[in-house]
Amino acid sequence: MSDAVITVTVKLFAIYQEVYGVNELVWEFPHGTPVQAVCDRLINEHPQLQNWRDFTRFGINLQFVSPQTILNNHDEVVLIPPVSGG
Repeated sequence: MSDAVITVTVKLFAIYQEVYGVNELVWEFPHGTPVQAVCDRLINEHPQLQNWRDFTRFGINLQFVSPQTILNNHDEVVLIPPVSGG
């Protein structure tokens, strides 16, 4: 097994789920990648998501984390954009 690549599950909510049409993705990243890179990749694939970049919070394995937190193999990542309603 190579340590060069990790696999993470990305759970999508709100606008991210609407744009992708699915509730989760399984992606590979280089070892040492920060969780912010998940958001960057989403925006690269769907530039209309750019408006939510600065407002999105990150979670790894059910805990909120900073955008610079390094991903580990088999992490479950959530991106939580602002939501409206009540």
